[in-house]
This record gives sequence, C-alpha cells and structure tokens, in this order.
Amino acid sequence: MKKIFRNTFRLLRPRQWIKNFAVFAAILFSGRLFNIEALLQVSYGFMIFCAISSSIYVINDLFDIQKDRLHPFKKFRPLANKEVPIYLAIAIAILLAVGSLACSYLISPGFFVIALIYFLISLSYSAVLKNIEIVDILTLAGGYILRVFAGEVVSGFHISAWLFLTVISLSLFLAIGKRRSELTLLSNHKSAEAIIATTRKTLSHYNEKMLDVYLSIFATSTFISYAFFTFFENPKGLMLETDLIPADILGTYLQRKWLMITIIPVVYGLMRYLQKIYEKDEGESPERVLFSDRPLLTSVISWTILVVFIIYFIS
Repeated sequence: MKKIFRNTFRLLRPRQWIKNFAVFAAILFSGRLFNIEALLQVSYGFMIFCAISSSIYVINDLFDIQKDRLHPFKKFRPLANKEVPIYLAIAIAILLAVGSLACSYLISPGFFVIALIYFLISLSYSAVLKNIEIVDILTLAGGYILRVFAGEVVSGFHISAWLFLTVISLSLFLAIGKRRSELTLLSNHKSAEAIIATTRKTLSHYNEKMLDVYLSIFATSTFISYAFFTFFENPKGLMLETDLIPADILGTYLQRKWLMITIIPVVYGLMRYLQKIYEKDEGESPERVLFSDRPLLTSVISWTILVVFIIYFIS
C-alpha cells in the first residue's frame, strides 16, 4: 500500500510544483506580499495550478506510456515502469482536472479562464504540439508566462512591462535549455537516432548549434530586460547622501535604484544554469537542476531575499 501511494505521488511530479510559484510574482513586486487577503487568494491559485499541472503530467504520461518505455531515462516513470495501474492514473487525472477547474471558477471567472487556457494548451502540447518543432518550445514557455498572468488575475495587481518581458525571455530560455539537454542526453546514447525517432521526433529537427544560438539570444534578452526593470522600477528609496560623497555625484544609481543590486544573483544564476547545461549535460528538468545544485539554489534564494528586503524594508 505504501509503495502504491509513493509511486502515485511520484506520478504527480511534486518537484515541478516549484514552477507554480510564478503566480506570486504580481504581489511580490507590487509590495503586497504581506497583504493577508491577497496572499491567501494567490496561495489558493498556487494550489489550483499545482493540481492542474499534475493532471497534465499524468495525462502526458498516459499519452507517452509506450514511448517512455523505450526511453533510456523516462522508462523509470511510474506508469512506464508499471508501478501505477493505468485505470488509477486516469481516475487521478480526471479528478484533479475537474476539481481544480471547478475551484478556479469559485475564485473568479477570470482566473477560471486563465486556468482553462493553461489546461487546454498543456493538453494540446501533450497530444500534438510537442511533435511540432519550435511550436513545442513556444508552448513550454507559454506555460510559465500563463502562471505569472494568472497571479495578476487572481490578485488584481500587475507587474511592470519590463518584468513581464523578463518573464517571457526567461521562459524561452528555460524551455530551450530543456530541449538542448534532451538532445545532448539522447545523442550520447548508443542508439541515439532510433530513440529520437521513436520518442521525440522534434529533436531530429534541432541541432546543438541552433539551440546554442537560441540560448544566447534569450539569456541576453533576460539580462537586458531585467536590468531595465530594476532601473525603472522602485522610484522611491532611501537617499544615500554623505559629506564625503554628495548626492549629485552619486546620481540616481545609488540613491534610488536599489533593485539593480539584484542583477548580480540573476547574472550568476543564468551563467550557472548554462554551465550545468554545457558541462554536465543537465537542464532537461530545470527544477531538478535547481534542487541538485547548491550554488544555483543559493543564487535564487539570495535574489529572493534581496528583492523582499529592498521592496519591503528599504523602499
């Protein structure tokens, strides 16, 4: 019984729930993180997205059960490895999907629409879109973006245009990194061509040089967009003025642009993630890389602490 429960829990991929923390972006950057009412609303939205995303993971495993059994790494998934009965997986997927969408409507009709769009796009990805090159990457990135937009809808607060551009760029960066790592992992296998042809045909339309260019584009756009966001955001701040260094010399950079400090962990995080992709052929699962790499996890935690401290205690 314990084994079935554990494998069923694995089927839900709880480690990937970390992606759903994107729904907190709106209240974090709008300064409402400690607003209890807003925090509760977004927390409900977070739980609903965890349930929806888990239903999609189960459905995806059901669609790919035969392909996963031929895959050198995915064959250990609970359904592919016959550790969870198919009828149980179907029941769980239906229960999670219907229950989460019903709960989303109770929060607000607008949030229900976003949740439904996310579900339908993810379902389309599992059934069709993941087999179309470039569209598969755009769809993966769209899932991250919709999470942030859902946080805006459920809270009623909004992020700036520059931060939204950062979200778009980072989403594409992570999606491309995922494809790059998948291609590298399978290419190193002795039966690479056969595995790619049977499990993920879109990879045959990509090559490492092409994906490297894509990664460079969106790593750069992530940095630039975030840098502009930190410069234009947070107009109110502590004035740093001393007798030794007058304010007119300090300018606005140290007087008011405190969020620019957070560029440091962002740049380090981007570089560290790229290192994991190229040096250790990791990145197929961003959340696995995050939890397994202490320096990368430290940079994310440091960035979070800095953002909270600057927005809520300095500004």
